[in-house]
Amino acid sequence: MSARAGSATAARGSGRNRELVALIPVALLLTIGFAAVFAQNDSQLSDLSLSYGLYFLAVCLATHIFIRIRLPNADPYLFPLMALLTAIGLVMIYRLDSELAKSLARDQANWFVIGLVLFAVVVQMLRDYTVLERYRYTIAVTGIILLLAPRLPLIGAQVNGAYLGIKIGPLAFQPAELAKICIVVFLASYLREHRELLVVGARRILGVTLPPLKHLGPLLVVWGAAMLMLIVIRDLGSSLMFFAAFLALIYVATGRLSFVVIGMVMFLVGAWVIYNTVPHVTDRVDIWLDPYQDPGDAGYQVLQSMFAQADGGLFGKGFAESMVVIPGGNDPLLPAAQTDLIYTLIVSELGLFGGSAIIVTYLLIAARGFKVALMANDGFSKLLATGLTSVFAFQAFVIIGGVTRVIPLTGVTLPLVSYGGSSILANFILLALLLLVSDRARREARQGRDAERTGVWS
Repeated sequence: MSARAGSATAARGSGRNRELVALIPVALLLTIGFAAVFAQNDSQLSDLSLSYGLYFLAVCLATHIFIRIRLPNADPYLFPLMALLTAIGLVMIYRLDSELAKSLARDQANWFVIGLVLFAVVVQMLRDYTVLERYRYTIAVTGIILLLAPRLPLIGAQVNGAYLGIKIGPLAFQPAELAKICIVVFLASYLREHRELLVVGARRILGVTLPPLKHLGPLLVVWGAAMLMLIVIRDLGSSLMFFAAFLALIYVATGRLSFVVIGMVMFLVGAWVIYNTVPHVTDRVDIWLDPYQDPGDAGYQVLQSMFAQADGGLFGKGFAESMVVIPGGNDPLLPAAQTDLIYTLIVSELGLFGGSAIIVTYLLIAARGFKVALMANDGFSKLLATGLTSVFAFQAFVIIGGVTRVIPLTGVTLPLVSYGGSSILANFILLALLLLVSDRARREARQGRDAERTGVWS
């Protein structure tokens, strides 16, 4: 028994050691990035970059120690990968070379620390995360209220035709970032309970498997309400993100591809109706199809994004060598570079290889998240990990696809890279839930292997 316990402890320690080793190059990359920015802007190196790197590493080490104590079996790569994205975002925002940009970078760093504190709070309070199942309808209503909040008088804020945030005094917040987690928790809980009924009670009509409406109805009502609120607030990127996560969960829960096909048909019909009835959506799609129809106004942001990425080539222009980007300027060459177009800035300065590295990082996070889902033993854990990973990955796809003209450009943030406190907080809550699922799944898997080796089944 002692040998078995020693083996389990060594395995846990190995995973946490890999996490620790992975954090060191992340801090080193941030240090080199700031050093390059200082050298380019001030024509001299500064020990301030080393101070920033050590501060970043200290914060990450504190989080690592917490994970080592509270979640010893959790996936060892998710936190370093998310820390890497945050480090890149901090450097790119600071690189914008204006007093406003430096203030935004400091704010982003502060939100990073607050996000890690919130991460620790969520882990500590939700050791048994399955308790969320008991409050699924409350969580769903909370998510819908959060989506509706930007349309409330006095506190709602409109940006570029979309109602994205709320503002109370000096505090501004985008509630859709938290709403995505609420909706995923509800969908995972509901589908875990009703997925067998969705499959067993399904009927085939003209070769297409249709789910029973009486069991799918409540789910569609809540999902439809969420979509309606997103249309009302005109946050098209979040709408697409929620819909993709919904289809991913339906497929994982039922294993029926026909359900996904039906959902895609619903989306295409709904998209056509919305395109012909909602002027804001019509304008976004028309700009996507032909940005040259109004190059000086509506199509300006999309065209500048295309030119900046083309200017970067394979290896990029280097820090502070690309197109001038001054956030808040009277006529910025790259509008909203710190939010909507930060991926464009990365490609322009680090080239196609740098942009590809960002995409690969998101793909690695998605791969680790889906591996967590595969290792989970219960239905709720599998669906929760799948939903959280899907919504994170599709959010990255929506904004990267927008700036590269794969899909219409929307106002969602590039997770952990774009400037935004609400995005940082929401994604570290998402990370906390993923690591909670991972810790339980890996612990149970290790206990099963140990029992199999000793011939004692628990």
